[in-house]
This record gives sequence, structure tokens and C-alpha cells, in this order.
Amino acid sequence: MRILVTGGAGFIGSNLVHFLLGKAGDEFGIEVEKVVNLDKLTYAGNPENLASLEGDDRHIFVQADICDAEKIAQLYADHDITHVMHLAAESHVDRSIDAPEEFILTNFVGTFQMLHGARGHVEKTGKSPDDFRFLHVSTDEVYGSLEMDDPAFSETTPYAPNSPYSASKAGSDHLARAYFHTFGLPVVTTNCSNNYGPYQFPEKLIPLMIAKARRGENLPVYGDGSNVRDWLYVEDHCRGLTAALVKGRPGEVYNIGGKCEMKNIDVVRHIIEIVNDLLPDGETRNADDLITFVTDRPGHDHRYAIDCSKIEAELGWEPQENFESGLRQTIEWYFENDEWIKSIEEGTYQGERLGSV
Repeated sequence: MRILVTGGAGFIGSNLVHFLLGKAGDEFGIEVEKVVNLDKLTYAGNPENLASLEGDDRHIFVQADICDAEKIAQLYADHDITHVMHLAAESHVDRSIDAPEEFILTNFVGTFQMLHGARGHVEKTGKSPDDFRFLHVSTDEVYGSLEMDDPAFSETTPYAPNSPYSASKAGSDHLARAYFHTFGLPVVTTNCSNNYGPYQFPEKLIPLMIAKARRGENLPVYGDGSNVRDWLYVEDHCRGLTAALVKGRPGEVYNIGGKCEMKNIDVVRHIIEIVNDLLPDGETRNADDLITFVTDRPGHDHRYAIDCSKIEAELGWEPQENFESGLRQTIEWYFENDEWIKSIEEGTYQGERLGSV
């Protein structure tokens, strides 16, 4: 397998690259000849996420833009790519409210260029669906918002995106579907719930709250904290993505969730409990003293929930971590990697419009 991973220096992408070059061989019985890691290295792409792969000849890093059609075509041809795992995306909802244009360009136009380049590569090389696969990685946010008593999102839930981010991802999902039905490109799409784990950029809820709780700073929570998300440990997501790549049926969609719905306020309180366990003796944090409720953001979806029964039944995947075990591993990683997070957040991310989902 010669795999092109886009967005491979970001949070999920870097975890995926580590998984493909590590556990994936034994767990899925695959042989990865090379991973071509394409990342533009915008604010969320961090080469330090890949530092431990230095010297591994199977990992080839390329700094480029997925909107660069000529570069994409060159990579497909030069490395005779057999599998694509397309993760590159602008992903932070708040940023899409402030600056939606980048989201349309990267998430929609960039996905078009990846699909179009893949189609050209398949036609030039004569690859069959057995020789090539394109995995398009998306989000549960394309389905919109749920009320508390609504059933969880399934693969047949109608799309109803509510932010520029989710609208751009919804558009990319439709492109992926069109390239399968119109051109026969063997595309598989996945829609995942909220990820957490090592290497997550500190503007997101969990890493930001970990950092602020350690320092005893105020923890900004949107509204009354009652918004609900389904939480998926990132390595479990990587397993699901690999399962969809090697075992998924072309043209199908698979939802990947952590089977763990929690209110944002409860997530924050869990973080404080574990942080207290890891702080030096004599230090403690009180949730009621630190949690600060801030003005809700525009169009804030109330609840996301994923029904992942399809991927469980068809591909044999299920999450291996529950929220308690995954969160503890995540917080321990951040405690052990102070330099990584300090190098990113120092003097860069401040204010209340960070850290919520």
C-alpha cells in the first residue's frame, strides 16, 4: 500500500500516520510501503507531531496545498498512489464564522482537486477498484443539530449544516458521492464525532481546558454548558478510518462515533478531576471557582450523537476506549509534553472564543 494522507501534520492526521506506520500492520494485516504525507502547514499543522518518524524511510512529508492541482497530480504519479486518506480541512467552527472563505476553498475546492486528481491517476494507470481506494473523511456536523430525544445521526440522516464549516464539509461529501456515481471512483466516506487525544491543537475544548486547569485560569464555557457531543478517542478513530479504507464498500458512508454522549460542562468537570489527580501535592483546582459561562456563539448546534452500528456490523469496528480511559490518557500525554503545547500556545491564543464545541 502506497498511501497519500492529506492533513497528516494536524491532530487526527498525525495520529493516523503514526497508526499506519505502527499498529495498523498487525491489526489489519496490511503492508504499508510508504505514507506520502501532504500538509500545507497552516496554523494547525505542526511538524513536531511527526518528530518521532524522523529516519523512517516509509514516511515522506510534502508541504503543499490540496488546491494545487499540478502538485496533486505529480504526487499521484510520482508515488503511484494506491490509497488516499483525505483528512485535510479547516475545522474550527469559530474560525469559519469569522473567515468563511478559507473553509470553502480548502474543504470544498481542495476536495474537488483531490478527487479530480485521483480520477486522472486511475484512468492513466488503469487501476481497478481492487487496486485503488479513496477515503474521504468528514464530520457529523453535516447532519445539523439534534434535540435531546432525537435518535442519533445515521448514514441516512438528511444533511442540515448550520455553520460555514459544516456547510463546506457537506459540499465536499456530495462531491465525493458524485465522483463515485458519475465516474466510478472507488470512494468511501466516513463521518466522525468529536475527537480528542494527543497532538490536538489547543484551541479545541479538551486541550485548552487541560492547559487552563493546570494553570488555575478561568475555563470559558459557551452558554450554560448543556450542549452535548459524542466523544471519540483519536486512535479509535484511526482504527475506524483504516477499517473503512481496507474493508469498506465503495460508494458507502460509515459513521464513526465514540458511543459517549456528554454535556460540555460535564466534560470540563471530568477534566478538572483528572488534572487534580496529576497536580503536585498540595495543589488543587475547584471547578466552581474556575468555570466561567460566556456568551453562546451564533448557530451553536445543541447536540450531536452518532449511530455507528453500520461500521460495527459490516467492518467489525468498535471503540476500544471509553471516555474515562481515553481522557486520562490524553491528560497524561499533555502533562508529559509541556514543551509541545507551550511552543504552540505561547502568546497566540487568548480570549473567550476558544475551547468550545
